[in-house]
Amino acid sequence: MSTQTAEVSALNTQWLQTFERYLSTERQLSAHTVRNYLYELNRGSDLLPDGVNLLNVSREHWQQVLAKLHRKGLSPRSLSLCLSAVKQWGEFLLREGVIELNPAKGLSAPKQAKPLPKNIDVDAISHLLDIEGTDPLSLRDKAMMELFYSSGLRLAELAALNLSSVQYDLKEVRVLGKGNKERIVPVGRLAIAALLNWLNCRKQIPCEDNALFVTEKGKRLSHRSIQARMAKWGQEQALSVRVHPHKLRHSFATHMLEASADLRAVQELLGHANLATTQIYTSLDFQHLAKVYDNAHPRAKKTQDK
Repeated sequence: MSTQTAEVSALNTQWLQTFERYLSTERQLSAHTVRNYLYELNRGSDLLPDGVNLLNVSREHWQQVLAKLHRKGLSPRSLSLCLSAVKQWGEFLLREGVIELNPAKGLSAPKQAKPLPKNIDVDAISHLLDIEGTDPLSLRDKAMMELFYSSGLRLAELAALNLSSVQYDLKEVRVLGKGNKERIVPVGRLAIAALLNWLNCRKQIPCEDNALFVTEKGKRLSHRSIQARMAKWGQEQALSVRVHPHKLRHSFATHMLEASADLRAVQELLGHANLATTQIYTSLDFQHLAKVYDNAHPRAKKTQDK
């Protein structure tokens, strides 16, 4: 190691130790996050040109570091973590008065692909909802899961429902979605039946408010409790996938699209502001699309009308 390289290494080490204390004490970040940031900065410093230390690195240098890491096969997620560390380092140096501009400001990492959740097929959902218990928790949980799948509700939407939210004669539920936008969604026959069974049981529980779904002590059911109960039923009913609210919502959307191919109707049911969100959220499998195409497109049919 040359004298210049040794000096750069010693300088980096000294400042990184100060940075570590800053993250731990003043920012109060977790030990895991601090460790990750230091690792990324050390890895990045190893890719800087000779004579460049972490105090005088430029925007172009960081761009080169990210490009090198990308060529080495780092995932978009790993590159995003590296960039987060670099930006935090720049803000720290600004605070210390070492630099006047954060060289990482404005840099962006490759977008991470968001894998779609796998939906549960119709048979598996039927098995999940085939709950025969008549105790309060079984009746309540069955009603919740039926409503999730029947109407494609978000977790927060279901947890916020009140007794007045469901119109049983009209078979519809009024929900408050993102951005405080209200929408009315149909409720299926089996979900209505499950809800009525639960309501008969709920009458026996002294409740704190008019929440539709409550605990055994009468308190509104929390998000975490709903998630835990659904995961429990997924295991108890021996499903091969973990059951959670978003999976039932996704399954609702996918099954509706497979049956109707009406993207805009499903968009309204889900409460999506943009159609693009629905297209990403509810990907149809190619075989179904091909079948719809073959049956619908005039020049795809096997026999042409005379």
